[in-house]
Amino acid sequence: MSSVNSAPHHLDTLYREHYSWLKGWIRRRLDCDEQASDLAQDTFIRVLGQRRHDTLRQPRAYLSSIARNILVDMFRRRSIEQAYLDTLAYQEESTHISPEQHHQIVETLLEIDAMLDSLGGRTREIFLLAQLEGLTYVAISKRLEVSTNTVRKHYIRALSKCLMLVED
Repeated sequence: MSSVNSAPHHLDTLYREHYSWLKGWIRRRLDCDEQASDLAQDTFIRVLGQRRHDTLRQPRAYLSSIARNILVDMFRRRSIEQAYLDTLAYQEESTHISPEQHHQIVETLLEIDAMLDSLGGRTREIFLLAQLEGLTYVAISKRLEVSTNTVRKHYIRALSKCLMLVED
């Protein structure tokens, strides 16, 4: 039997042998049976997309690693969405936003979060100090005890990433 023909068999075996365990593993972290079922299914969908399920030596470690990443993504999304909703609640005038606009804003915030997460720690810190606190290069260099030139280089690197995100 070729590996292409055996792939569905391996996935079926992996699913039957580990689905209940995985669902329980997720449920202990979420305390919600329905979400645990959904996320367990999402985990196996990712496994199917990766096509590595037929060579797994430690399937539970592999499955829990994928499920953990899905949980992190879910919690990150919830956190960003809640911060956005909190910001809307503090606005003086009520703004009507359609569900499509809401979804697009949250997706954009997630992309920005991922971009910031991809920056090195120093670059991210410099960019946020400039953008959120409005500090100048000189003020940032004094605070972080680095040269102004270093601040400028890190800021330009972060700004370049932002521009690439906008172009996409």
